[in-house]
Amino acid sequence: MTQHTLGFTLSDWQQAYREEKLSPTMLLSSLRSELASDDNAWISLASETQLASQLADLDDLLAKAEGKLESLPLYGIPFAIKDNIDAQGWNTTAACPAFAHEAEADATVVSRLRAAGAILFGKTNLDQFATGLVGTRSPYGAVSNSFNAEYVSGGSSSGSASVVARGLVPFALGTDTAGSGRVPAGFNNIVGLKPTRGWLSNTGLVPACRTLDCISVFALTVADAETVANVAGGFDPSDAYSRANPCTAPVGLPAKPKLAVPANPEFFGDTQMQAAYEAALEKWRAFGADLVEIDFAPFAELAAQLYQGSWVAERTVAVGDMDPDKMDPVVRGIVEGGHKYSACDAYTAEYTRAELSRRINLILAQFDALLVPTSPTIRRLEEMAEEPVLYNSQFGTYTNFTNLADLSALAVPAGFREDGLPAGVTLIAPAWHDHALAELGKRWQQAQALPLGATKKPCPAQTQNAQAPGSVRVAVVGAHLTGMPLNFQLTTRDAVLVEQTLTCSDYRLYALPGTVPPKPGLARVEQDGAQIIVELWDIPLARFGEFVAEIPAPLGIGNLELADGRWVKGFICEPAALASARDITSFGGWRAFIASLSAA
Repeated sequence: MTQHTLGFTLSDWQQAYREEKLSPTMLLSSLRSELASDDNAWISLASETQLASQLADLDDLLAKAEGKLESLPLYGIPFAIKDNIDAQGWNTTAACPAFAHEAEADATVVSRLRAAGAILFGKTNLDQFATGLVGTRSPYGAVSNSFNAEYVSGGSSSGSASVVARGLVPFALGTDTAGSGRVPAGFNNIVGLKPTRGWLSNTGLVPACRTLDCISVFALTVADAETVANVAGGFDPSDAYSRANPCTAPVGLPAKPKLAVPANPEFFGDTQMQAAYEAALEKWRAFGADLVEIDFAPFAELAAQLYQGSWVAERTVAVGDMDPDKMDPVVRGIVEGGHKYSACDAYTAEYTRAELSRRINLILAQFDALLVPTSPTIRRLEEMAEEPVLYNSQFGTYTNFTNLADLSALAVPAGFREDGLPAGVTLIAPAWHDHALAELGKRWQQAQALPLGATKKPCPAQTQNAQAPGSVRVAVVGAHLTGMPLNFQLTTRDAVLVEQTLTCSDYRLYALPGTVPPKPGLARVEQDGAQIIVELWDIPLARFGEFVAEIPAPLGIGNLELADGRWVKGFICEPAALASARDITSFGGWRAFIASLSAA
């Protein structure tokens, strides 16, 4: 593997192109020549012709963008996809050679990634028809763990997790129905973003359980996973299960989040995984989290429905008239089990799912997120051969319920076991809390500073927080500041504090007379201005109108320039109200002025 790109994150690739002016043709051709064709994490790799065609398309994209690399956020960045996702001109096998066929079109997510400049490098191995959490149910071979080849990689997205963990590509797409986008992340020390159902389109995906399937993202960092999901996601009318984000959920979480954790968690005798999880909980407490034990029974009861209830019949429908003799024996046994369920069974199961889902969401409403082990245990390849169904079921203990309850999830590295294998944790929250989980995950990853995947590369420093999609960034200057009387108008609308900063030096601050509670007025001036302290808050887009409706005259919301040149929405004041106001610019901010009144 070339040293030039091994373990590159998105920012590393972007720096290579934008600052070092390196050529995609040079870097990607070198990378392709180093990838081993006998690496069973891959089912197919880009041929020289396919790579050349994509590089030519990339040149066309750049020409249409008038040479502006920043308009192509994934310019020249290689990626992989699980081989149950279509790419035009590539075979889709779902790890079943008898099912293999050439895709006529890109899956929607692949099309969106390519339109952003990404280059498809290969399709990855999986548990056949995405049935399993182990990574061993494939005629292309069991994908081994990237830290210890005697252990499983996790599945079904085994290959995608492996190539990311080893730094071959910076991100890969997987799928997640029961936990396939999280268990392999936990076993390989990488990030697994399991989006809200319907955020990433499933058009072009070979279904496992169509009502539950999610295309997921593996990456070395939370920031990269979120970036990829933002590019690939969005409403798609061609997918009957696609949904538009209502933009009502928070886009961040408190500095000291309140997290639910299972009381008496189950580890099936794996004392090393238990010890690693308990050590992770101590790290979360040191991180500032308030951990509260909850009864995990409804989560476990719902999780059991996925493979012990009529949802198995969805897998039976998905494989259609596939010759059972050409399927993996374990997968065949699971799929054939769907025939025993009736329509009455399906409706009864749906009522159970709805009731448990409601209970779970009511529990989670009391917390910022649920924190669980990504998997309670890990097994050797030889152990899986002895108990393929039982151990697979154990892996799904803390994952199987998530899609049934319509939740979002983010698997993040949390440290290592005594034997050197990774031990991850997963953050889970209601639907559309994806950005809130990512914001917390980015802070957690920075605080832990664990090496990236199996590359031994250090975790990069986090750049400035970008504004999350579906939010409005607002600068507040007075009574809405943290701890001030009107701050509740932000917090009750799930707004999240981003940072304290300064305006540019073109503003003056005034204390408005007769306002209750006391409020300031901020005005832009042509001369004799100063920098004023402000706080930046991100408000869910759908809640912004409610917030603005409560702002009384003479105040309003306009555009505000910050000291670093950014423009945000912010409080402004009608000039006529300033004639009788006291100029308090010399205090530099509202807090200092209020403190001076108390001192007097």
